[in-house]
Amino acid sequence: MSIQERMQSPTPPFFAKLRNWSLILAAVAGAVLTTPVALPAIVVKVAGYVAVAAGVASAVSQAVTEPSQEG
Repeated sequence: MSIQERMQSPTPPFFAKLRNWSLILAAVAGAVLTTPVALPAIVVKVAGYVAVAAGVASAVSQAVTEPSQEG
């Protein structure tokens, strides 16, 4: 199965929810990183880590497929 076929195939419900929550976390982390207000360094650092982890979780969740029913 190619990467393109894998990304376009159906995603199991659990991983679809995980992907959606990861996208939400990435958006929140992006908002924290781009805020014009001066935030403590630890908050910015944690937001960067959350953004990276959420991006990876989202990509991996999208690549998971249901097992084929072929004999």
